[in-house]
Amino acid sequence: MRKSLPLVVIAVLALSGAAVVWRANALNWMVSHFITPQAGPPILPADFSQITIPFELANEHIFIKAHVNDSRPLEFMLDTGDKFAIVDLDLAKEFEVKLGGDIDAHGMGTQVTKGAFIKGASFQLLGFTGFSQPVTLAFPMRNMAPRLGHDLDGVIGSEFIKYFVLELDYQKRAITLHNRDTFSYSGSGESIPIHLSSMGHPVLQAAVTPVGGDPINADFVLDVGASGALQLNSPFVADHHLPGPNVQTFREIGTVGAGGETQGRIGHVAAFRIGKYMLRNPTAVFSSDKSGAAAASDIQGNIGEEILERFKLFFDYGHDRIIFEPNAVFADGFDRAFSGLHIEAEGKDYKIFRIKEVLENAPGSEASLQPNDVITEVDGRPASDLSYSAVLEMFRRSATLKLTVERAGQTLSVNLTPRKLN
Repeated sequence: MRKSLPLVVIAVLALSGAAVVWRANALNWMVSHFITPQAGPPILPADFSQITIPFELANEHIFIKAHVNDSRPLEFMLDTGDKFAIVDLDLAKEFEVKLGGDIDAHGMGTQVTKGAFIKGASFQLLGFTGFSQPVTLAFPMRNMAPRLGHDLDGVIGSEFIKYFVLELDYQKRAITLHNRDTFSYSGSGESIPIHLSSMGHPVLQAAVTPVGGDPINADFVLDVGASGALQLNSPFVADHHLPGPNVQTFREIGTVGAGGETQGRIGHVAAFRIGKYMLRNPTAVFSSDKSGAAAASDIQGNIGEEILERFKLFFDYGHDRIIFEPNAVFADGFDRAFSGLHIEAEGKDYKIFRIKEVLENAPGSEASLQPNDVITEVDGRPASDLSYSAVLEMFRRSATLKLTVERAGQTLSVNLTPRKLN
């Protein structure tokens, strides 16, 4: 019998001149009440105290290397918006992993993503000798790679995190896994209470202050798998008449979900407070979705990487808390520029930077860029010398860029000046 479970989708926001995966906890599979996959506890070394594992930050998403059974090294995304360990369906078949019952996963829109339960497979983290934990589900996810500019072979979430105190250090690009039974925090950060939703997502209370308004307390998912700063769900947006009068916004583009498209506008709020930590003028997505994850009313929004990168974080699910410790970039402004372009990275090495969509009345359209244009140089640097993340970062600055573009066999020179929201 085929079972069905709702799927929190992958949404891609055209922030900062290119596609940014907003819940690229892309594979944030929310399990309904009538399905309970069995994740199983990990196997740990008998003398485990702590271990530090490096990670790669690709387009604002955390990747660590892992094996599934005896596979080659794979790229797994760490995602607090995900619950179960998931592997790409094609890889599961390639490795001849035993598949169980089929699953139909529904997201935004009407499309259905088909996956399967997994039996007899475990993942091991590269460099963590003696550790393994079962993989629970398989879904197709390789189609997200062009939006990440990075291979995506699997996702791990709360069923992994909860067995440790997980220290996430964006500055050092390192994750430290502490023994949850012996961990003791002695830093200067603040411990913020959380609860885990039925989907395994850490939920905390924070306060958002609209431009010209008063602070509003609300519940937010802390989502390491989400890029951007804030996403505000459509019921919350409607109830509080956000973003408010005289707030400059523009339509989000390139927004793709596993089941269809999603709608919203990008702008700013005046402030966002977590505990004692006040963040001024963060970017926010004001959703207008009628269904799907961003239309949920029980949670008012998501906190993404553009906020989280300002802290060292300690995920201590055993004590229902996350410790926030400001780092060296805490006080940096939310002053990214926007180009109005949705770009994807194609090819084996993700070095083909193709424009997929151009926003009207924005820097990209004013520079006469068109869908399907391929960017081959940025300020004289060939695409082969650039990573997707580097291109995105260049497009987030309000400086004029000289682009070389291939269009239908022609080579064009274009000046593009991304600009900030007022």
